[in-house]
Amino acid sequence: MAEKKLSLPAKLINGGVAGLVGVTCVFPIDLAKTRLQNQQGARVYSGMLDCLAKTIKMEGYFGMYRGAAVNLTLVTPEKAIKLAANDVFRQKLSKDGKLPLWGEILAGCGAGTCQVVVTTPMEMLKIQLQDAGRLAAQRTVAASAPASGPTPSLVASQTAHPGTSAPPRRSATRITVELLKTRGLRGLYKGAGATLMRDVPFSMIYFPLFANLNAVGRAEDCKAQERAPFLQSFMAGCMAGSVAAVAVTPLDVIKTRLQTLQKGEGEDSYRGIIDCAQRILKREGPSAFLKGATCRALVIAPLFGIAQGVYFLGVGEHLIGLLG
Repeated sequence: MAEKKLSLPAKLINGGVAGLVGVTCVFPIDLAKTRLQNQQGARVYSGMLDCLAKTIKMEGYFGMYRGAAVNLTLVTPEKAIKLAANDVFRQKLSKDGKLPLWGEILAGCGAGTCQVVVTTPMEMLKIQLQDAGRLAAQRTVAASAPASGPTPSLVASQTAHPGTSAPPRRSATRITVELLKTRGLRGLYKGAGATLMRDVPFSMIYFPLFANLNAVGRAEDCKAQERAPFLQSFMAGCMAGSVAAVAVTPLDVIKTRLQTLQKGEGEDSYRGIIDCAQRILKREGPSAFLKGATCRALVIAPLFGIAQGVYFLGVGEHLIGLLG
């Protein structure tokens, strides 16, 4: 069954709308993922639910959305590039309306490569904002810890020191200006290699898997329905996203660590991808490479489920039709 060819503007609108809806729904879980992955020294959070509960208690409900503004600003071009590039590559590599598995993998590789130009600075800024609360909480725990004995809980520490003031919040704009002044444009693209290492394999797994799941139960000669039903696209996106997310979690841990500029007391700084992998393995063991895997799956599954659902609804085509 040949897929309907969409215009590039329609692909970009579909991808952008899908990204905005998806990120709004799952951002708090993404924040928990970042904080859990960066946790090396003092154990501030015991898991995703504990992280979210303490974030709400100490930073308020909107504390779960720290860094969301920059993500929502840049997720439109990021998701638009990713989804549109995959469609373009698939169309270019298709012959007689059919695309072999190697073509699906190559199209995913191309999509993952194209999105890095936006993904790297977006995640660079987002991670600094997301992790600020963890660093503040860790300093509070460390300051209130007795000379010997168990580390107090975050809540108990904050209650015991109500006068402790948290450091002023840094905005994405301020971080961007500081990076450009001190490190130039390269500062915003710190960790680009690790981002590429994560996103290319992710896309190579995700897009072929999604395409095949999305085609389940649909006859090749069926011409009455050019698109899969919304629910099928949503479920296919969720399943493919979960598998791909868990598969590349070790690479995501490395990327997150490399892009985190401010470290807590006793936390490692890294010289590069190999150094980061070696230090994590030596100090924290193999299980550290799966930190945040559950959060990541819970983020990516609905994110890409919503993205594919909205994308296949054809919002872009309808909007262009109204404007045209």
